[in-house]
Amino acid sequence: MISGIAADIIILAHLGFIVFASLGGFLVVRWPKFAFLHLPCALWGVLIAFGGWICPLTHLEMHFRQLSGQVGYDGGFIDHYVMPLIYPAGLTRGMQIAFGVSILSVNLYAYGRLLRNLTQRKKDRTA
Repeated sequence: MISGIAADIIILAHLGFIVFASLGGFLVVRWPKFAFLHLPCALWGVLIAFGGWICPLTHLEMHFRQLSGQVGYDGGFIDHYVMPLIYPAGLTRGMQIAFGVSILSVNLYAYGRLLRNLTQRKKDRTA
């Protein structure tokens, strides 16, 4: 039972990580000090997607599922939990690359806004 709860907590943490890595750049626009935390997370998300790797959190969750007597699953977190919500078919390499490009694009946009805001503040102070 405790192992099953641990697996569920890992799933929630994994989902939270994905959301933060994907959209956390917008938090950084508002609170720039979050960049020290967000940049490594976003980089990791992009590397996982572009590399076709399986996140270590997936392996940890499957380990706890098996300890609790539940059946593990093949593939990664996105393939097992997220993809059924978005696409009826399984995860393909092209989809993984598209996720990586999406994460990268959204965060480049957010950090571009941050740089624009910082530049504008600097101009306002010197004017």
